[in-house]
Amino acid sequence: MHGRKQVRSLFLVTVGASVLSACGGGADDIASPGGGTVIINPTPTPTPTPTPTPTPPATVTPAAGCPTITGLTLSDQGTVSGPTGGYRVCRLPSVISASANLPKVSGLVYQIAGRVDVGCDGGRLAPSAGSPFTTTTVGCPTTTLTADTNVTLGVDPGVIFMAEPGASWVAVNRGNKINAVGTATQPIIFTSRQNVVGTATNSSQGQWGGVVLLGRGFTTDCTAGGTATGTAATHTCERQTEGSSDPARFGGVDNAYDAGRMSYVQFRYSGFVLGANIELQSLTTEAIGTSTVLDHIMSFNSSDDGSEHFGGAPRIKYLVTVGADDDSLDVDTGAQMDVQWALLLQRSGFGDGLMEIDSNGQETALPRTKLHVANFVARQDQTSQTNNEANAQAALFFRGNSDTTLINGVVVSPNNECVRINGSGSTTDRATLTARSVVMQCNATKYLTTGTAGIAYTVAEIAAIFSGNNNNDAFTNSLANVYFNGTNENAVTATDPTTFSAFFNALSPMRIGAAWTGNDTWYQGWTCNSDVANFGSVTDCTSLPTS
Repeated sequence: MHGRKQVRSLFLVTVGASVLSACGGGADDIASPGGGTVIINPTPTPTPTPTPTPTPPATVTPAAGCPTITGLTLSDQGTVSGPTGGYRVCRLPSVISASANLPKVSGLVYQIAGRVDVGCDGGRLAPSAGSPFTTTTVGCPTTTLTADTNVTLGVDPGVIFMAEPGASWVAVNRGNKINAVGTATQPIIFTSRQNVVGTATNSSQGQWGGVVLLGRGFTTDCTAGGTATGTAATHTCERQTEGSSDPARFGGVDNAYDAGRMSYVQFRYSGFVLGANIELQSLTTEAIGTSTVLDHIMSFNSSDDGSEHFGGAPRIKYLVTVGADDDSLDVDTGAQMDVQWALLLQRSGFGDGLMEIDSNGQETALPRTKLHVANFVARQDQTSQTNNEANAQAALFFRGNSDTTLINGVVVSPNNECVRINGSGSTTDRATLTARSVVMQCNATKYLTTGTAGIAYTVAEIAAIFSGNNNNDAFTNSLANVYFNGTNENAVTATDPTTFSAFFNALSPMRIGAAWTGNDTWYQGWTCNSDVANFGSVTDCTSLPTS
């Protein structure tokens, strides 16, 4: 599952260029890291790809100094300049040990240099549940904690984080929260120094780590001790964030765990390699629960997955992933995940699977990975995309001990097989797949089956999944502007997604896909445009907002 991408990464490290992703998804990997608003008014015929928004003129001047923030000491690192102007650089401490709020200040970026911990790890369960807290964490108290540190990092709309090259990342530890809540007109941006100084391009990636949310939900594939039974009374499984040189643990039995909220947030150019076959990506959730709020999340040019989700019960609405170099969406180790309104769009010649769902060979561990995805467009058909790389082998890849339901989806991968299901373990452990109102544009083969003889699916079995139920595996897309429904998509009978999850919502009329006339503003303003897709936003991903 590493293939030529690993060779490419090692070569680029040798020559000192940006580090690229080394592997596919799965549980062995942390990442399996002058224009106004454009009015989108698609026609049934394909439209040309819009020209990305030009870089605005330099208008930003550096702030006079770093703000004084109660509970937080910032280090003034001077100024940095780029195409949009100059910025005061205010470095975050390695450990944020008290609740604090980061205000937006014109001409200021908050610097992530190395690992930044939000609070100290409080362990898998609260003391009242009879489990001790973690006794040591880097930069945190070395004696046994008697309570969660309860640190909440607040982030105001419009804040820009500038990460230094390399293993710079944010770990929101168990017992602590982040509340990064932007708006449609003022998103919060996590990006690289290269982006700020103007050297990042539409092909750049892997310039820093990412953000990791660590929680106390159920997880499998234990790497920090315990067993995975799926039952609260006996489930003791924990995992260590792969590649982290210091403890960054997650897991427990609380699938309602609250890690805070992230809304209207962009992650750009993430995905640094921490170790062999171990990468960070834009956003990694690790055993967070249903009380954590994630919506309006964009990943741009992650050198690994767009986002990866280990265990717990993460839920996301309004997910935009552009240019991931591995899988656009990766879900594993017992996660119980719901996603609605998703655009998964790969770059020309880059990327592996659009989705990879599995439990990485741990077929008897519980809980089984379970995913519902409703109202999505998943596309890998740019001009040089003749096939994806050797790991997933198909646009959608499902492996043992996972149960996936796809609803109201459009899959466009005309040069590639659309679905691969790998069979291993036993017939009762193998992956399951349900499809309702899913249309696919694939190569002539359409389906791949691999795995243990007698356990693996037959091609006929996979084809039967897409027979009936408003599915169509011989579809011709009429999408305008890469992702916007055309005549063919709007003609497909949609399925009510609320029958599969109370988290989902239904529109009237309900359609397949993620964007159509009457449902065409949710992605505008808070996203950034690129040569892959124009979202009607005022900022290009290679540039920064100037207001």
